[in-house]
Formats: sequence, structure tokens, C-alpha cells
Amino acid sequence: MTKTEINRKKTAKEFADFWKNKGDERQETARFWIGLLEKVLGMENPAERIEFEKKVQLKHTSFIDAYIPETKILIEQKSSDVDLRKETKQSDGAMLTPYRQAKRYADEMPNSLRPNWIVVCNFQEFLIYDMEKPQGEPVQVLLEDLPNKFECLQFMIDTQKTSVSPEEQVSLKAGELVGKLYDALIKEYINPDENSFRSLNILCVRIVFCLYAEDAGLFETRTSFEDYIKSFNLPDLRDGILKLFKALDTKPENRDKYDLKLKAFPYVNGGLFAAEDIEIPNFSDEIVNIIVNYCAPFDWSKISPTIFGAVFESTLNPETRRKGGMHYTSIENIHKVIDPLFLEGLRAEFKKIVEMSHGTSQKVKLEQFRNKIASLKFLDPACGSGNFLTETYISLRRLENEILKKIHGSQQLLGSDFSPIKVKISQFYGIEINDFAVTVAKTALWIAESQMMKETEEIVEENLDFLPLSTSATIVEGNALRMDWRYLCEE
Repeated sequence: MTKTEINRKKTAKEFADFWKNKGDERQETARFWIGLLEKVLGMENPAERIEFEKKVQLKHTSFIDAYIPETKILIEQKSSDVDLRKETKQSDGAMLTPYRQAKRYADEMPNSLRPNWIVVCNFQEFLIYDMEKPQGEPVQVLLEDLPNKFECLQFMIDTQKTSVSPEEQVSLKAGELVGKLYDALIKEYINPDENSFRSLNILCVRIVFCLYAEDAGLFETRTSFEDYIKSFNLPDLRDGILKLFKALDTKPENRDKYDLKLKAFPYVNGGLFAAEDIEIPNFSDEIVNIIVNYCAPFDWSKISPTIFGAVFESTLNPETRRKGGMHYTSIENIHKVIDPLFLEGLRAEFKKIVEMSHGTSQKVKLEQFRNKIASLKFLDPACGSGNFLTETYISLRRLENEILKKIHGSQQLLGSDFSPIKVKISQFYGIEINDFAVTVAKTALWIAESQMMKETEEIVEENLDFLPLSTSATIVEGNALRMDWRYLCEE
């Protein structure tokens, strides 16, 4: 992370902390938005570039809360206690959600001023609607997540931005790179059969994990894998890749101590590099060029494991590739399922503990609540690439991190065996009939675990070891309609 990114993250956190649980539409809209645009997003002279109370003529005169002309952003602001998804009665008697209210304003504006985006906000939450898809689901950004998601709001000041979600953009770009690598590798297989395609999928997963690991700081340097590839003459590279994969599945004390090239790579564990019977072809100049000049410069640490897992599976699935398919369930739609099922209840329980208890009593209750969420188990009996499981894991870990923020520094009160992370991917179970999707789902969860550990490190202010992998989700290959689900508990 660059110094600029660190400073922006710090500023976003200060802004979020200041506005937490407050905000009055009538009195504080201008102060909120000018502060957000200037301090968090870096807009110069925001007071001169955002218009407040912009007049719009319906059957009666109304006023748009805020409008940014250069990026055509229409903002409908509500107070902090307003539910952005509920309808309220308007002055003309119509029952409208804040978005429908804003859309009605937009429809009456001149074509040259009609918004590209509508943002509805209640100080604690932003719902962002893309007018290229006016009936589509909004992108949600919570104020509390702003330090990690401020880039999602960058479109407000960047006239070149065509998408809100940088996670989606990055993950789709990663999928394109994987497809490019896949196409180059498959050319090198001699008389490929079913085992060849299975091996190719595993090979792509391993290469992507190595690219992610070096960008996430899990290898010795941020260019360890790239440098390793470049250190071989082309005829020797295949043997070098075989040695690397074996080393990643071998404890350092059991390796060849004279092979200095492998010192940069830690013991991974977890089974990802365990199979030695996969078919690996010779590497060509094209493959090396794609890895070194296309894949390596890309920052794999910024991918969304939830989106990328599904994109990855689609990219390497012959059927979806033939149809040009890169389909996945959006994070917003995943939350439509998991929020009412259990997340809303858990968040409400957390909020009640914070509001109803104090001091040592609060810390003990929070730790008990953390033990509770660490005891929950989740099963997706048709998990595909695991995007529902991955997003559920991320959501629970973020809730755990919120608990840690409240009890950080209280290890003495909670005992010397205090553990900063209790929610594990071993709480997650899946059944999937496609063998490759099983591997992708496990890998997506490992990447999610790594990313969430980084967020926890910032809270507890200590380095945590991600490798070697100590836990794994229990995701098995099988037909959920025919197998005994109790089999999962025996894994």
C-alpha cells in the first residue's frame, strides 16, 4: 500500500468516525458532502462544484438535495434514521422510496443535465444507482466501510469512471488475464484428453495463487514468482515449475537446502499443491510473456474473492467460454439472501451489546458473542465456486473485526490465551458436482481469509501468520441430491 493510499484510508476513517450514528438532512447535508468530496475523495474547491437545493419543476416546484454537474451525479439525502429502501409519503400523496423520488426529479431534467448516477444517502449508507441500468440493483457502501471502500465513490469526481465497483472491475480484468493464460497453455498440451483439461485447470489455479501470494506479501518479495519464472531458460522452465509446486507443499526443513531459488517460497500446506500427478506441459515464449508482462504487473491482491471465484470458474469452464459467459451472483444479490437469514440478526445482537453494557461487562459479553459467531456452521449444498460461502465468511469476519475494535487492548481482562481471530473457514461446508469448482471455491476462501487477516492486523496492531494454511473449508465433490450430508462431518 502506497503512502498516499495509507493517508486516504486514514482520512476516510476519521470522516466515518466523525459522522457515525448522526446526520440531519436539513442542517448537515452540505457539510457532509463538501467534507466527503474534499477530504476523502480529494476534490478541489468542492463548494464551487456541487449545487445544493437545485430547483426542478414537477407539477409543483421541488428541490434536488445536491447535484454535481461535471460528473452528473444526483444526490437524494435523508437523515440518519431514515430507511433508504422504504417508501414515504410525498407532498403530492405519492408513496416513493428515496430512489424513486430522485428518479422522478431526474426524469424532469433537461437531457443535457440528466444524471449518469443517482446516489441516495442517509449519512450511514450510500446506495448508488447506475442510470445505464436504472432498474438494476444499487451498489451499497456503508459509512463504516468507507476506509476500505472509498474508491467505490471515486466516480463522483472522475469523469472517466464508467463503473462504481473497483472490486468488480479488477476481478473481471483478472478473469480476462486467466483466460489469456489458459488459451496459451492449452496449445502446449500434446493430444489433450480429459485428464489434460483437469490438469490445466489445477495449473491455472496454482499460478493464480502464486500471483496473488506475491502481491499480498505472502512470498519473500512482491516479485518472487515473477523473478523465479525469469530465472530459467525456456527449456528448463517446466522442471522449475514442477520443483516449485513440490516445494510449496514441503516444509522448509525437508527441502533440498542447496536449491537457493526456492528459499523465497514458504510452505503453503492446505492441499493446493499436493497432487503431483497433474500433467504440466512445456512452457512457451507466449506463456512466459503473458505471466511476466501481463499477469505479474497486475495487482492480484485487490481482487474480490467472491466475484473472482465465479469469474475464474466461468473463464476455465469450456461450456461458459464457448458461450462467452462470465456470469456470477452479485455481492448485492448475495446479501439479499444472507442478510435476512442471519446477518441482520447478528448485527442487531452486536449493537444491543454495545448499547446496553459498558466496561468489563461489555468486553466479556462481546467475547462471548464472538465465540457464538465462531461456532456457527454454514452449508451450501450446490456451492459452485463458493461465492455465497465466501461472502458469508467475509461478512462474519468483518463483524468479528468490529468486535475486536471494541475490545482491542483488553487482552489482560480476557486472559492470556486471547485469540485475535476465531471465525475460521473451517466453519464452511459445500457440496459441488464439478471437481474444478470445488478447487476454485477452496482457493477463493483462502484468498478471502488472507485479505481479512490484513484488516485484523491493522486493528490489533500485530503481524499475523497466514502461511502455512492451517484450516480449510470442507467442500466436497458430489451430487447433493444423492449423498449423505453427514459425510461432510467426517471430513
